Amino acid sequence: MLVWYLIPAASMGVVVFDKTVPSQNFQEHQSLHWLLNHFKFTKSDGNIFDESKDYFGFFPAKEKGEYKIEDLSGQTESQKQRVLDQTSLVYFADTYGVYENDLREEPSPLPSKKIYGGMDTMDLKFLKQAYDAEIDIIAEFNTIASPTKKEVRRDFEELAGIKWTGWIARYFDELDTMLNDELPPWLVANYRRQHQEMWDFSGPAMVFLHENGQIEILKDEVEVKNTVPNIMSSLKSQKAYGIPEIVKYPYWIDIIFVSRDYEVISYYDLAPTEAGIKKLSELGLPRYFPAVVMKKNGAGRFYYFCGDFADNPVSGILFNFYGIEKLWRMFLHSEDYSQRNSFFWNFYYPLMGNILNDTYQRNEISKKPN
Repeated sequence: MLVWYLIPAASMGVVVFDKTVPSQNFQEHQSLHWLLNHFKFTKSDGNIFDESKDYFGFFPAKEKGEYKIEDLSGQTESQKQRVLDQTSLVYFADTYGVYENDLREEPSPLPSKKIYGGMDTMDLKFLKQAYDAEIDIIAEFNTIASPTKKEVRRDFEELAGIKWTGWIARYFDELDTMLNDELPPWLVANYRRQHQEMWDFSGPAMVFLHENGQIEILKDEVEVKNTVPNIMSSLKSQKAYGIPEIVKYPYWIDIIFVSRDYEVISYYDLAPTEAGIKKLSELGLPRYFPAVVMKKNGAGRFYYFCGDFADNPVSGILFNFYGIEKLWRMFLHSEDYSQRNSFFWNFYYPLMGNILNDTYQRNEISKKPN
């Protein structure tokens, strides 16, 4: 710990958007704030980042069902401009939102009404202003999927040079409803209704959901060999970002197309069989899916993470433990997806560490007189 205190701190303005905060564990952005503090990036006033305060979005109270919303709607134009002037990085962690069931002691089995969520026109305007100012931007799943309105999504896609296919997907370790009582009932019911057949699946599979409600299943060893998606990174990306060649990712992903301006840092590989390639093609999907992409925007960088990458159960303590990542990697292999922290320490930690350092260094250079 002593070594960490000897490292000089560096001030860097970071604006975080998180509309999916149903409880006070702040899990959708907690790991980002942990990393900012671990790498000794501070706010302009010299204080560390506080996961419970330093973001725009939904703020749950300690009492169940109580909350407040603090977003751009509470900012004047001059206040928003002042925020932009002090910002080096904008991070959209999650805009999915919070629903009535999230705040109930006993959630209803029926779909619940949205309380707050979705990227809105004010968010998009701020994003455009940051983009025009060549500020670094990171967005990830879920930024533009449901419940973001389609017109806002289209404007985001046009600005970013990204096109969402409408598909999201996730690995499930067991589809037998008798063995897995955590399978969403709506998933089973909607599949039966759409396909006019019984739900007779068992074992692991990749489940694909379209925004129009369509559900498709790619079964282990039938359509895919990598039932848990592999995030693959080239040797160039491994050297540039300190990430491993292969990491398992068993959580939600969104499937996008990107313009030629983008560098694909990492991509998903399901190792589909011939039957799987045929099925993906029928769904309008490619053999490989982007996982992390980046394009240069003048002096800035625009990143898109095609997964729920900031959602990590990382404790707020011990960020001041220098070299802690080496300790964790001794026990958590990059391909061991059974431990949720494995993805954080083996992939998100080095990726974000290098991105944050690069953002800071470029901003410091730009401040120097010619």
